[in-house]
Amino acid sequence: MDLWYREHHTDNVRLSIKVSETLATAQSEFQRIDIFETPEFGRVLTLDGYLMLTEKDEFIYHEMITHVPMAVNPDISDVLVIGAGDGGTVRELCKYDHVKRIDLVEIDKMVVELCQKYLPQTANKLADSRVNIYFEDGLKFVRSKFDEYDLIIVDSTDPFGPGEGLFTKEFYGNCYSALRAHGILVNQHESPFYDNDALAMKRANEKIRQMFPKSYVYQAHIPTYPSGHWLFGFASKGLEPISDLKADWWNNLGIETKYYNTELHKGSFALPNYVKWMLGEGK
Repeated sequence: MDLWYREHHTDNVRLSIKVSETLATAQSEFQRIDIFETPEFGRVLTLDGYLMLTEKDEFIYHEMITHVPMAVNPDISDVLVIGAGDGGTVRELCKYDHVKRIDLVEIDKMVVELCQKYLPQTANKLADSRVNIYFEDGLKFVRSKFDEYDLIIVDSTDPFGPGEGLFTKEFYGNCYSALRAHGILVNQHESPFYDNDALAMKRANEKIRQMFPKSYVYQAHIPTYPSGHWLFGFASKGLEPISDLKADWWNNLGIETKYYNTELHKGSFALPNYVKWMLGEGK
């Protein structure tokens, strides 16, 4: 009998991936966690039935949420990552020798434990000596921080369930306070393509713009995410994502990436017109 994982992207669209084996199924205090083995995408992590990553295309998401801000500010040493219990963002951050501290705040300890066991491709740097893991609510954690981080990466689930509080004006304001003078905030910004996703994207973007003097959106193509067209938010107290890009510096680091490069960095901020219109830019 064929086993298939199915995720509804809208009432009329769904993604189906053939599953060869169920590796783990668990119900934590916060959500249902499943890890599948698939012939096309390798191992797949889902939370409450929603796809979080696949081994085949996770590098796109994790490289774009990490290397874009890192290439803009060479002085980043203290980083806060909220969510990201799978470890992929931490893995990319650990490629930078000058990063001294990575505080990972994940509300669900079971996600980290299962990813360390079944998804070593993403979780293999969670034991790095620079990584401090806090099993707490990211919204509450950041409230007590002031002028402490050079970079905050919000690698959250969608804006409902455990991740809902990470899309509020209060949260973005607390992130602003937690950042240093040249600090950068990057977050996953949803998809602009389907109506419900686009609405969540616009709401998050409006709230960030109220808090940060510099706010931009950039994009990547992630095959297994709804529509494949995915956005990220880049906000800062002063740094510009393109004019402040340190391309030569970053290229000289010799960091190995499969998706990100500094030419793509610049191009990823060139948005389609329909996205610009959603963001209130252009006609």
